Amino acid sequence: MAKSIGSRCKQLSTAAYAYVPESKAGSEFFRSATQIAKLHVLVQLCAKRKEPIRGKACHGRILQLGYGSDTLTSNMLINMYSKCGSEVSARKVFDRMTERTLVSYNTIISAYAQKGDEENALFLFVQMRREGNNPLTEFTVSSVLCACASKCDVLTSKQLHCFSIKNSMDENVFVGTALLDVYSKSGFVHDASRVFEGMPEKSDVTWSSMAAGLVQNKLYEEALVLYTRARATTGLETDNKFTISSIISACAGLAAFIEGRQVHSVVCKTGFESNNFIASSLVDMYAKCGAIKDAFRLFQNIQDKNLVLWNVMISALAKHSRSLEVMVLFEKMQQAGLEPDEVTYISVLSACGHMGLVKEGRTYFYLMTELHHLSPNVLHYSCMVDVLSRAGLVREAYELMKDMPFDPTAPMWGSLLGSCRVHGNVELAEVAAGNLFEIEPGNAANYVMLSNTYAAGRQWEGVASTRKLLKENDGVMKKERGKSWVEIKDKVHTFMAGERKHPRIMEILLELDRLMEETKKRGGYKPDAGYELHDVEQGKKLELLKHHSEKLAVCFGLMSLPEGIPIRIMKNLRICGDCHSFMKSVSSVEGREIIVRDTNRFHHFWNGHCSCNDFW
Repeated sequence: MAKSIGSRCKQLSTAAYAYVPESKAGSEFFRSATQIAKLHVLVQLCAKRKEPIRGKACHGRILQLGYGSDTLTSNMLINMYSKCGSEVSARKVFDRMTERTLVSYNTIISAYAQKGDEENALFLFVQMRREGNNPLTEFTVSSVLCACASKCDVLTSKQLHCFSIKNSMDENVFVGTALLDVYSKSGFVHDASRVFEGMPEKSDVTWSSMAAGLVQNKLYEEALVLYTRARATTGLETDNKFTISSIISACAGLAAFIEGRQVHSVVCKTGFESNNFIASSLVDMYAKCGAIKDAFRLFQNIQDKNLVLWNVMISALAKHSRSLEVMVLFEKMQQAGLEPDEVTYISVLSACGHMGLVKEGRTYFYLMTELHHLSPNVLHYSCMVDVLSRAGLVREAYELMKDMPFDPTAPMWGSLLGSCRVHGNVELAEVAAGNLFEIEPGNAANYVMLSNTYAAGRQWEGVASTRKLLKENDGVMKKERGKSWVEIKDKVHTFMAGERKHPRIMEILLELDRLMEETKKRGGYKPDAGYELHDVEQGKKLELLKHHSEKLAVCFGLMSLPEGIPIRIMKNLRICGDCHSFMKSVSSVEGREIIVRDTNRFHHFWNGHCSCNDFW
């Protein structure tokens, strides 16, 4: 490296000599020009290596030689300080320049954009326009848009969008990509799609940004369609790690097991399986598709595991009710030389809550604070409230909520209310419900839960008053409709509670009637109308209960999938107790494994049993 630098400096010295008059060849002027040429090389090298201390030493020598106001030298210094992460020093050099070029502005604006400093990037952009000496380029606009994307500043982005249209920059690939990125991050995914479709030229970064935007906005099916389209219609390298990571996330969001395996094969072909980020996404995808064995097999085959990968695997095991495996993996991670962080402890405490492991939960909470010196956040306290309340220690859970340094959240009060219903503590149920009514005034489920708690304690006056409140506020109540997904032959079928639009709905209802009879006769299933939250008469409740979305999905799965293939169902709400009993009976009667992923965890039904041991 020293030889190459010396060679480059010699070339620059010769070039400097060519521009010096003959009479001054041996003068101080020549020596100064030679030194500044060498310093230019050193400054560029400091920028490349990110060595700010040596860069400052070069800056000091430049000032001694009297080149502090030289435009070319100043641009190099701005670039060096920016690459070294010292935007303050870069800005000082910029402000002291007597003459600024387009390169000067672009370099400093790009530095602020990379840091996410939208305010300074915009200020310099406006200043550049006011000076009017430097023509604005696509690079300048895209840099400012990148700064806006980090802050999700839609208003400013739209103004810049208008500016780019006015100056015929909107079709530029860099500007277009920056625009769709800021729109996607701000939740305006339809605007992002319009920009994307209007671009005559798209780079692989453009396709990656659009796919990531769709995934960020939970438009998973659209992201998979875009990926298929990119692979089929473009000659670009769309199988890069950024695009593939987004598509894996889309498969995980849809629980699309078949598509996920296909993407995994692409990962193996492209050689990205050694990338920890991709590997973590794959493990997470398999786990969210219910294939926890595949996820663990992949995890074991990865040689260099980082903390993120360990956390993903521990979290996956926790959601699949594998508490013993969680604790074993927690110990193995530390044996591998990695210290658990806040995310690790959230997963471990969550596993304890899922299985009612109170003693273990308390131990891990102690280890987190005393051994690893981590400050518990609101999620850790939420897990501990869940651990205690699910185990029937509702009073202790309530005291913990009062003593913690955070205001209790809706999930905490919800966990407490649900446990009060199970364990018959009406007094605390009223406290929890009162707080939930303030935090979530439009959630009808909280009213129904309190009503059911009164009913369990045979306090009929409380039932009547709660039902009256529910009817009075019916116009503002939010009743989220149950929805379930099941994947059949590369296609995801969606069912709503009370579904009537599916093309094979009559066959599904006939299959449901058959299953109901079989599970009642042979599986011991008895419908429980107490899990139907609508305020209607008993007969109507049983009818609504019968047509819950997961029941329709499992019937369609039995009709459509070959014997021996597990039925994988994803649900947008927590599975109700009646559907849980039904799934256990179906798994026994039909001899089929059923995997249900609800908002809280996974349930693996097999031979009349569930992996949660009826504790969820």
